Amino acid sequence: MTRRGFDLPETLPLFVLPGAVLMPRSRLPLNIFEPRYLQMVDDVLRTPHRLIGMIQPLDESGNTLAHVGSAGRIVGFSEQDDGRYLISLGQVSRFRLTGAEQGFAPYPQGFADWSDFAPDQDGAEQDPGWNRAGFLDLIRRYMEVHSLSTDWDAADGAEAELLINSLAMALPLEVQDKQALLEASTLPERRELLEGLLEYELRGGEHDEVMQ
Repeated sequence: MTRRGFDLPETLPLFVLPGAVLMPRSRLPLNIFEPRYLQMVDDVLRTPHRLIGMIQPLDESGNTLAHVGSAGRIVGFSEQDDGRYLISLGQVSRFRLTGAEQGFAPYPQGFADWSDFAPDQDGAEQDPGWNRAGFLDLIRRYMEVHSLSTDWDAADGAEAELLINSLAMALPLEVQDKQALLEASTLPERRELLEGLLEYELRGGEHDEVMQ
């Protein structure tokens, strides 16, 4: 499968990180400091595709990986004085992980099946049923409970896909919730799932607004 002038590879390096997901047509900034991932960036920059597969571990040991990840191309790179790399990944496509191996590199390599996620390579999705005012009110209440802040002026003017995907990536949700959001097939499905997760917390989940 070809994307932006390069072929999507059958294998790609995996960045295993809980809570970090890369939604369709989104960007993810990363602060790279672990030696194995510094090596990964060095290696990836020498490839024609410059792809890294972001994937979540499903257990504390990191041995069990999610079945679906998301590949991002290094579109921004900066080397810091202390040896860290600051990179930005631009999402290319989600993938289904069919296997993984350690090999000779200090980081795992994943076998990727791209066939289920062709829409990731299309233009921005629309969400005709989205109620912007109601959605933003829900986000405000959730952020108040969690003592979080955001740029509300930017949120008020953001397109549906950008706002929904950005919040799905940034909000402090559980690993399994982030994974479910990543795997949602369409933008309306992702938005409905996100609304349900936030409403659950506000009505009696981990943070209860009524009972003190």
